[in-house]
Amino acid sequence: MSHYLPRLGLALRALLRARRTAALATRDAAGGTPFASMVPFAIDTAARRIVLHVSGLAAHTGNMAADPHVALLVAAAEQDGAPVHDLPRVTLEALAATPEPGSDAWASARAAYLARFPEAEPMTALADFRFVTLALTGARQVAGFGSARSVSAEELALLIEAE
Repeated sequence: MSHYLPRLGLALRALLRARRTAALATRDAAGGTPFASMVPFAIDTAARRIVLHVSGLAAHTGNMAADPHVALLVAAAEQDGAPVHDLPRVTLEALAATPEPGSDAWASARAAYLARFPEAEPMTALADFRFVTLALTGARQVAGFGSARSVSAEELALLIEAE
């Protein structure tokens, strides 16, 4: 379904589709200390969720299990000679959930992840890996120097759904 999106919404959609990795921010399960890690991500347009595929051995996985509130920073790539202060970026706020293996939510997450990362298919069979879905609750978009705005969960849902 196609919806009208403002210029900044279209720019945000393009950024999320162009980038394949993000910085995931969680809170340390033991003491609440902020923790950041790099994660590949996919977009499940059918479920309107971001999808991660993470190891149960990773610190961020335990952190998300203890506190599902996370943030995901997606930024455009640096360009030689261009000012870094002008890089388009977005911090997505979300609630993490782990769909039950074999469930419809799990199958949808798996399909979306493998559509973006087909080379990861063997990893989906490893017992310590799982899919985590991120339900977006809001965002802060910086479209360039001096161009920033808050983005509602409703607009984010429109941005990540299928066109």
